[in-house]
Amino acid sequence: MSHRDPPGIIAPHIPADVYRRAEATGQPVVIVVHTTDSTGRPLRHYLYPIVVAGAAAVGCWGLVTALCALLDAAAHTITVIAQTAGPIGIGGVTLKLARPKGN
Repeated sequence: MSHRDPPGIIAPHIPADVYRRAEATGQPVVIVVHTTDSTGRPLRHYLYPIVVAGAAAVGCWGLVTALCALLDAAAHTITVIAQTAGPIGIGGVTLKLARPKGN
């Protein structure tokens, strides 16, 4: 945000001949200051929410990717265990996890 002095404290530059003429004759000097007030909101008001939403979206996609990689690794691990272990029995019930390669 730019610094602005209150009006009336510091006047803009007045040419010397105009000042001397006004001082000699007693005429008032009219100073017109042109300002450009922005009618809209600055870009940063719109940019911050978009950046935060983008970061949240990228973070969510990162979590989804990590979950997919974890599930893929778990599936491969289960497949390897099932192929090497053969039939598993618990309490008299035998479960064959993978078909033998010979059949």
